[in-house]
Amino acid sequence: METAEARLVRGLRAGDESVFAEVVDRFTPSMLRVARGYGLNMSAAEDTVQEAWLRVLGSLDRFEERSSFRTWLFVILGNCARRRATTEGRSVSLESAGSAAEPAVDDPRFFPDDHSRWAGMWTTLVASWDSIPEERLLADETRKRFRAAIDALPARYTVVFVLRDVEGWPSEDVCALLGLTPENQRILLHRARSRIRSALEEYLGGETR
Repeated sequence: METAEARLVRGLRAGDESVFAEVVDRFTPSMLRVARGYGLNMSAAEDTVQEAWLRVLGSLDRFEERSSFRTWLFVILGNCARRRATTEGRSVSLESAGSAAEPAVDDPRFFPDDHSRWAGMWTTLVASWDSIPEERLLADETRKRFRAAIDALPARYTVVFVLRDVEGWPSEDVCALLGLTPENQRILLHRARSRIRSALEEYLGGETR
């Protein structure tokens, strides 16, 4: 049975405009945030994403499917973003971004680093999600607040958060793409999650505490 990704790749290679629109709608928001994470302003990020899509379309015949289409797409985007950032003198150093100590929230809200299963993860999601009406959690305003919280992250946190928690990449793939050590990747993700959680807690008030 053809996988969903194989169907998309086949449609792109066949020049199916509906498939291209589907893929663009699916990935462009994350691509923009990742491009911004390299220190680009919104205008430059939009140009970079457009360049990446053009390169993707022009290289489809050379896509050998050794990696997923998603990984291949973001590798191309990363190359375009790094080149644009270097040209504009806006490059953000991700490699050393997690080296300084910067506790984001109280440690008791996270499992210890030596936990057998959930090292460094939240000990719980939100203490009382069940007390918040579902319609409020799913409301457009909440989604807008979430997107705004991502956009407000320091550039060096955005790339890791988007790839890990929005796109669902495993940590080892993020480290390989960005040239990060596992420790730096963990710290960046920890801080990003903490800031976003704090922003949502502030919006939802005492109901999430």
